[in-house]
Amino acid sequence: MIIANSYMKGLAMNRWIILGTIILLSGGAWWLWQENPQLHSDVMAYLQNGEILTLESKYTPDYIMEQKRSVLLQDNTRTYQEPSLSYYPYLLMDVKFTQNDKRPKEAQVLWSLVDGEIVINTDTWEKTHGFADAMLAKANKDDFKILNILGKNRGTTTIEQIVKELHLDSAVVEPWIQSTIDKHLVVRNGNQVHLYFENPKLAVYPQTKFTKNLVKKPYNQLIKVSQKFTRNEIEKIAKAAFGNDFTIRAVKEVFLPVFNIKILNGDGSIHTSDWNSINGQRMDQELISKL
Repeated sequence: MIIANSYMKGLAMNRWIILGTIILLSGGAWWLWQENPQLHSDVMAYLQNGEILTLESKYTPDYIMEQKRSVLLQDNTRTYQEPSLSYYPYLLMDVKFTQNDKRPKEAQVLWSLVDGEIVINTDTWEKTHGFADAMLAKANKDDFKILNILGKNRGTTTIEQIVKELHLDSAVVEPWIQSTIDKHLVVRNGNQVHLYFENPKLAVYPQTKFTKNLVKKPYNQLIKVSQKFTRNEIEKIAKAAFGNDFTIRAVKEVFLPVFNIKILNGDGSIHTSDWNSINGQRMDQELISKL
């Protein structure tokens, strides 16, 4: 009897150990999935039968090098090297939101997983500026109540004006303002508050003027730029920024083909620059380098 009881206790303990191990492994797998965006991207690519969606290139590297020769080469001591191609990851989201006139709107928004900003127009590649900082600061809905008012007022206004626009008591609003200050999203100068970004651009609808086609490319051997933000982070900041009426209906990952053009200088050094293949313009590296 004693042996049987010991056996049963041991069996029960083993079950608890096995259950605990399963829970730990499941939690570890979930953490790895959430915190490793490249793993998520790779798995999703394989689930798409080894293909990824990319924006369709309009220009070739040869065309860009010829058109920008005077800018890139400058003198006869410089020569072109073989260009390369890489792919920048974006989220393409089908969304619904309410406009200022309270009318519902359905749209697509292209959001960079590299620099954390929305592409406003795929022809010019004009982008927002401030959403990446907000994600890094873990801004919430209350923070965006302040940020959105500042965005509409060209980045600066008074505390009284913020209280007036929110139709709330100052005792409610001032902690929200202080939260944005503590997160280094806003600075205060006396009665004035200012967005703490250079050339901020937050006062936008969640939509992209999207005129480009999507095409499928084989996944194998494509060079993909590592993403700095996750789908979860972007969806969370979008919901905080665009209010309770904002809804994400569908999401897919798409890629922008980017040409890396290399130039051999007269002293033997190599200068490189990245060029957008769908509008032929140089990629903005300044914002990316700050992340």
